[in-house]
Amino acid sequence: MARHLLFRQVVGDLSLLNSSHFSKLLDSCLHSKSAPDTRRVHARIIKTQFSSEIFIQNRLIDAYGKCGCLEDASKVFNKMPERNTFTWNSFITALLKLGFLDEAARLFGSIPEPDQCSWNSMVSGFAQHERFDESIEYFVQMHKENFVLNEYSLGSALSACAGLADQKMGTQIHASVMKSRYSLDVYMGSALIDMYAKCGSVASARNVFDGMNERNTVSWNSLITCYEQNGPTFEALDVFVRMMDYGLEPDEVTLASVVSACASLSAIKEGLQIHARVVKFDKFRDDLVLSNTLVDMYAKGGRVEEARRVFDRMRNRNLVSEISMVSGYAKAARVTDRNIVSWNALIAGYTQNGDNEEAIGLFCLLKRESIRPTHYTFGNLLNASANLADLKLGKQAHAHVLKHGFRFRFNSGPEHDIFLGNTLINMYMKCGSAEDGGLVFKNMLERDWVSWNAMIVGYAQNGHGTEALAMFKEMMVAGQKPDHVTMIGVLCACVHAGLVEEGRHYFHSMSKAHGLEPQKDHYTCMVDLLGRAGSLEEAKNLIESMPMRPDNIVWGSLLASCKVHGNIQLGKVVAEKLLEIDPMNSGPYVLLSNMYAQLRRWRDVMRVRKLMRQRGVIKQPGCSWIEIQSQVHVFMVKDKRHPQKKEIYLHLNTLTEQMKLAGYVPDTGDLEADEEQNLDLSSSDHIEASEVAVAA
Repeated sequence: MARHLLFRQVVGDLSLLNSSHFSKLLDSCLHSKSAPDTRRVHARIIKTQFSSEIFIQNRLIDAYGKCGCLEDASKVFNKMPERNTFTWNSFITALLKLGFLDEAARLFGSIPEPDQCSWNSMVSGFAQHERFDESIEYFVQMHKENFVLNEYSLGSALSACAGLADQKMGTQIHASVMKSRYSLDVYMGSALIDMYAKCGSVASARNVFDGMNERNTVSWNSLITCYEQNGPTFEALDVFVRMMDYGLEPDEVTLASVVSACASLSAIKEGLQIHARVVKFDKFRDDLVLSNTLVDMYAKGGRVEEARRVFDRMRNRNLVSEISMVSGYAKAARVTDRNIVSWNALIAGYTQNGDNEEAIGLFCLLKRESIRPTHYTFGNLLNASANLADLKLGKQAHAHVLKHGFRFRFNSGPEHDIFLGNTLINMYMKCGSAEDGGLVFKNMLERDWVSWNAMIVGYAQNGHGTEALAMFKEMMVAGQKPDHVTMIGVLCACVHAGLVEEGRHYFHSMSKAHGLEPQKDHYTCMVDLLGRAGSLEEAKNLIESMPMRPDNIVWGSLLASCKVHGNIQLGKVVAEKLLEIDPMNSGPYVLLSNMYAQLRRWRDVMRVRKLMRQRGVIKQPGCSWIEIQSQVHVFMVKDKRHPQKKEIYLHLNTLTEQMKLAGYVPDTGDLEADEEQNLDLSSSDHIEASEVAVAA
C-alpha cells in the first residue's frame, strides 16, 4: 500500500528536488522483482531532470537485471554517456545472473578500474554456473592484483574447489582463511567442511568442524553429508544424534542425508523415526530429494508397501523416484513378465521426453533384475540409441535383439518384427551407418510404408541423394503409396544431389500424382533447393505463395542462400522478415553483418552490431563435442574447463602454425573469420570450439 502511495506521489510531482523518491521506488521494485513496475518508474524518470543522473541510471540497471530484464538493462547501459564502476558492476552482475558468462568476461575486461565488488562478482558468478576453473583463475588474479579477499571471494573460491575436487588449491585457500579475520566465521567453516568432504578428505573435514567455536545447521549438515557420502556411514547417524542433543533443528538437507545413511546401513528402525518427523512438518512433505531418499530406504530394506505409500503421495517425481520404486519391486521378487508393461512405459516415457541416458539406465536395471524384454522394450532402446547418435550403443542393442530370439523372425512377418526392423533401420541411419541400415532392410522379407520411408529419409539425411531417389522408384514399383514423410525424404535427396529440375517435378507431382498437399516442410525443402542453386527470386516467390504463414526456418534458409550468392538487397528484405518473427535471434544479425563484411561495407557491419547491442541480442557461443573411448568431451567457445586444456591448446597452436605454413588464409568476407584473423592464436581465450574438438 505504501509503495503505491509513494508511486502516486512521485507521479503527481515531477519537480522533485532529488532522485531519492525514485530510488525508493526502485528499491520496492527490486523487492517485488516486478518488471512492469520498474518500467513504469523508468518511464517517469525519463520525463525528469534525473534521466541522465548516473546514480539513478545505475539503480535502473540493477533493478532491470534483478528482474531478469537483460534487454532493458542493456539499453540503459548502452545509452549512458558516462559510467562509473558501479555501472559496470551492475550490468556484469545482471549478465552473470542470467548465464551470459562470456559476455560478462568481455565486459569485465573493459572496466577502467575494477574494484573488489567487480572481482567478487566474477569469482562468484563463474562458480555458481559451475565454470569452476575460470572462477579459480579470477580468484588467483584478484589476489595478484592485491585486492582484499573477503568472505564472498573466499567462499566462492572454496565452492569452486569443491566442484573440481581440487584439495590442493582448497588447502591453500584454507591457509588464507586462517590468516584472515574470517578464521572463526561459521559460514567459512561450513564452506571448508563442504570442500574437504567433496574432495574425499574426511579427516580434514572433521578437523575443521571440531575447531569451530560456533556451528549452525549448515555446518552440521556438511559433516553429516561428508560421512554419508565418504563413510564410515554410521558416523553420519552419530553426528545427527549429537546435533539433536545440541538443540538444533534439522532441515530437509539434514534429513535427506540421514535417511540416505539409514538406507545404506539398512537401519529401518532409525529411518522410521526420521520419517515420523517428516510427516509432522508440512515443509518436509513435498521435498522431492527427501521423498526420494525415503522411497529408496524402504525399497532397499525390502519394505515395498511403505515405499509405495511414500511414492504414491509424492506430488512430483523424477527418474530417481521411478528407479527406486522399480528396484524395490524387483528386490522383493514382485516384478514378473506380466508387469514388463510398467517397465516399457517408464523406458518409453523417458525416451519420448528426450531423457535417453535415463532410458538406457532403466534398460540396464531391467536386465540386472532378469526381466525378459519384449519387442517394445527393444524398440525404445533402439530409439534412445538413435536419439543419442551412438552407433556403438546401437549395435549392442541390436545384439540384444538377436540374443533374445528375434534373429529369424524377420522372415515370419509378424507385425512386431516389422516394427523392430524399422526401428533398427532408423537407428543405423541416425547414427550415420547407411550401409548397416540397408542390410537390415534387405533382410526384411515383409516391409511396410515405414520401412521404405526410413530408408529414403535415412539416405537423404546421410547425403546419399541418388540412392534415396532410387529407393523411391523401387517403392513405386512395389506398389507402396507415398505419404508426406516420403516426399520430405525425396525433396531432401534432391537438395543433397543438387537436382533442381527433379525437385520441381516431385514437388508439383505431390498433389497431381499422389493426392498430397505440400506442407510447410516441403516448402522449406524447395526453398533450400532453389536457394542453393541461386534461384533466389523463385525461392522468394515460392515462400510468398505458401498457403500457411512462413516461419523463421524457411526465411532463414533463404537468408543463408543470399549470403552464399552475395545478394545483399534480397538479404536485407529477408533479414527484416526474420527480425519481425524473432527479434532476439542472433542468427539473422550475424548473417547480415557477414554479408556486409563480404562486400567490405564496414559501416553497415557496425550498424548491425550496434543494433544487436541496443536490443540486447547476444550471440550464443558455439558448441562442439567429440567421443573418445566412450567418453563424450564437450567444448564451448573460449572453453577452459577441460582437464587437458593445456595439452589441447598446445596441439591446436601447432596445427594453426602448420595451417599458416600450408597457405591457409581466413575468408575475410566472413565477419567471424575476419575477427579470427586478428586474434592472437597463442592465447587460449580465442580458440573456436570446433577447432578445440578437432585438437582433442
